[in-house]
Amino acid sequence: MTIAQAPRTATPTPPPRASRDTGIDLIRALCVLGVVLLHALMVGVTVTDAGPLFENASDGTAWIAPLSWVLQVMPLFFVIGGFSGLLAYRRLRQRGGTATDFVAGRIHRLLRPAIFTVVVVGFALAVLTVIGVPADLIATAGFRYGQPLWFLGVFVLCQALLPVLAAAHERAPFTTIGALAAASVLVDALRAASGIEGLGFLNLAFVWMTLQQLGFFLADGRIDALSRRTRTLAVVGAVALLAVTFLTGVYSPDLIANINPPTAALLLVGVAHTGALSLHRDRIERLSRRPLPAAFTGFVTRRAMTIYLWHMPILLAMAGFTAAVALLTGAALPALDSADWWAGRPLWLAATLAFTAVVALAFTRFETQTAPEPTRSTRGLALGTLLGLIGIVMLLVLGTSVATAMIAVALLAASLRLARRTPSDAVPTRADFAIA
Repeated sequence: MTIAQAPRTATPTPPPRASRDTGIDLIRALCVLGVVLLHALMVGVTVTDAGPLFENASDGTAWIAPLSWVLQVMPLFFVIGGFSGLLAYRRLRQRGGTATDFVAGRIHRLLRPAIFTVVVVGFALAVLTVIGVPADLIATAGFRYGQPLWFLGVFVLCQALLPVLAAAHERAPFTTIGALAAASVLVDALRAASGIEGLGFLNLAFVWMTLQQLGFFLADGRIDALSRRTRTLAVVGAVALLAVTFLTGVYSPDLIANINPPTAALLLVGVAHTGALSLHRDRIERLSRRPLPAAFTGFVTRRAMTIYLWHMPILLAMAGFTAAVALLTGAALPALDSADWWAGRPLWLAATLAFTAVVALAFTRFETQTAPEPTRSTRGLALGTLLGLIGIVMLLVLGTSVATAMIAVALLAASLRLARRTPSDAVPTRADFAIA
């Protein structure tokens, strides 16, 4: 793997905008909100004779597929990640920064709030073990906590590879995105032909890197430069092709099912979302400058990763509290997906947002504090990135337990340590401009 300074080739000049694109920030904040609301709706808790039962409330329901068409925002999130990441990397290069500086900064911004969350969750699981909570419930809680971490792992990978992908984009933009998209489709085809479901997880790289690459085109101004007719046709065509894949059984109409593992259907979602964003970008920009949207955007933008990392522990704590109250009082909890269950959803969602906001406000500093001086050791940074990814993947695959949390904390701490400059760092040389 090599991360090198991208050649300074000519790229299309984006339309002049403010130094901070508040419209893009608003859409990113809405994406974060959509993820929290979707996960909140999927948390179900009931009490049976055998004790509390925690389930995915959307399993086997008719409402999850149409709702997923509205709240499946991850493709757009990665497009915006590519947009913002490329512009940040270019600004860094203009100031004399390197690819190593960029990746080290991203490692600190993403993993610093994560390590604190894992410490707290690991400690909470230890306390639950000591007070005698059944082991199967603790295992379920640990598994549920680890599930959303796929995003953190993939986003770290995509951002770490951004300098490489940016260089490829500047040399051959259409060939690069075309190759990544083709690889995504090929993985789906091989998975379907072989019946080996595990092959689909290769698209954790290809699908999300393709969408990040699409964000590069938005950052370049190439998409906004297209005629409104062309962009409209792209949106309509992507949605129509997506509908065909649903009707023919190629992909599930439940876009949540298309995320684990990810499928090329998400590329069509990303094209539709990006085209719609481009068509309405000026209107979104004006809306984002109004007081209420601006306040919402400002709150979420500073704490986006903190909100993402903490919303699931909060949901698990709320579910556990609900079950405990039901057991202590003998109150019956409504059956999942029943009329009474839906009647309680507005309060459940409001409580989720309120508690998440309070916790995010309390722990903002872990995300926003100034990153330390980046390392000049490119090999050390590559190793640190790998260790961080291993820690995240372990929690995702094995679930979070006291033991896995301790190991993950050690790996994440090592990752952060390797991304920081130390007195032993060598004087910069030409080799420091590449990660090999």
